[in-house]
Amino acid sequence: MRAVEVGYDVTGFDTSAQKIHLLKSGSSYVEDVHHSVLQTALASGRYAPTFSMTELHDFDFAVITVPTPLRETLPDLSHIENASRALAEHLTPGATVVLESTTYPGTTEELVVPILEAGSQLKCGVDFYVGYSPERIDPGNAEFTFVNTPKVVSGLGAEARRRVVDLYSSLVDTVVPVSTPKEAELTKLLENTFRHVNIALVNELAVFAKDLDIDLWEAIDAASTKPFGYMRFTPGPGVGGHCLPVDPSYLSWQVRRTLGHNFRFVELANDVNNHMPDYVVRRLMLALNEMGKPVSGSTIVVAGLAYKRNTSDYRESPALRVVELLETLGADLRLCDPHILEDAFPSGFDPHDLTQELIDQSDAVLILTDHDAFDYSVVTSTSTYVLDTRHRVSGPNVEHL
Repeated sequence: MRAVEVGYDVTGFDTSAQKIHLLKSGSSYVEDVHHSVLQTALASGRYAPTFSMTELHDFDFAVITVPTPLRETLPDLSHIENASRALAEHLTPGATVVLESTTYPGTTEELVVPILEAGSQLKCGVDFYVGYSPERIDPGNAEFTFVNTPKVVSGLGAEARRRVVDLYSSLVDTVVPVSTPKEAELTKLLENTFRHVNIALVNELAVFAKDLDIDLWEAIDAASTKPFGYMRFTPGPGVGGHCLPVDPSYLSWQVRRTLGHNFRFVELANDVNNHMPDYVVRRLMLALNEMGKPVSGSTIVVAGLAYKRNTSDYRESPALRVVELLETLGADLRLCDPHILEDAFPSGFDPHDLTQELIDQSDAVLILTDHDAFDYSVVTSTSTYVLDTRHRVSGPNVEHL
C-alpha cells in the first residue's frame, strides 16, 4: 500500500484465491490496513492483486514476503523456494529481488540466488540484483508504523545494496544499510531472540516468585523506574505469533548445523516459554481445587486467544495450548475474543462475548490476552475466581501469574 501511495505500479501476488478475491473487492484482511486504504490503492489503477503467475512479468523490483514456519522443529523454506522459482521464470536483466522473510543467515545467498540463476539463466550481480531486508512490523502499534520504523537493508554487492537502499528510501523515513544479507538476516534473529530470552527470564521468575510469595509485578514496576540498564519485560502464558516461537529456533538450528554447537540460551528459553501454558493450567487447577471444584465439568471463561493484544492473530498462540489442555481435562470452555471473526474461530468452538451473564454462569475466568475491547468492569465486579496472566485487572477474587 505504501508503494502504491508513493507512485509505484504494484502487483500483489498470493497463492490464495480467497485472499485475492477479498483484495479485489476492496476488503482488507489485515487489521493494520484499513479497507479505505486498499480501496484508494485499487482506485488509483496502480495496484493489481492476482493469483496468476503469468502476471509476474516486467518487474523492476520483486519483494518476497512469504512465511517461514517450523516443521517438526526444522526450518521450512519451501515457500521461499517456490516464490524464487516463480520469479525466476519472469526475471529480466536489471531487475532486483529482495527477500524479507525471516530466515537463518545465508539463505539469500545460498538458497535464493542459485534458484533465481538456474530458472532465469541470468547471473546475479551482473544481470540482476538480490538483497535482503527483514520486515519490522508490530501489529496493532499505531505509534511505530511501516513508514517511521527504521528499515535494515542489504544487497549482494555494492550495486545491489544501492538499488535496495533507493527502493526503501522511497518508502520509509530511515534506512539502515548493512554490509551483506547475512548481517541483515542475523539482525532480525537477534532482535527476536533478545525478546524471546528476556520473556523466558520473567516467565521463569513468575513461577519462582509465586512459590516464594513475592509480587513479581510490583518488582517489575519498581525496576522499570530505572532510566538506564534495564528494559521492561512482563510474564505471560507463553509466546506466540510467527516470530518468537519460530525465529530463535532458526538461529539455533543454523549454529548447530554449521558449527556443531548448541545455542543454549535459545534452547533454554524455548523450554521455559513452551511450558508456560502447562503452568497456567496447573495454577488454575490448584485454585479450583481450593474451592472444592475439579477442572472436569467446571465452566471456564477464556478471555483472549490472540498471541498479542488488540490483534486477531492467533498463530502459535499459547492460548491454543491452554485451551487444548483444559479441554483434555474435561473443562467446559467459553472462548471470548472480539478480534477473531466467527468463521476464523478455532474449530469446535463458538465465540462468546465477555458479559456479566457469561461470567456469572462460570466457575473461573482466565485472561490470556488483554484486549482493550474487553469490558473489565464485569470481570472485577464478579465473585467468580479470576486468573489474570497479563496483570490487567485487580481485586479480591483475582490472582496474577
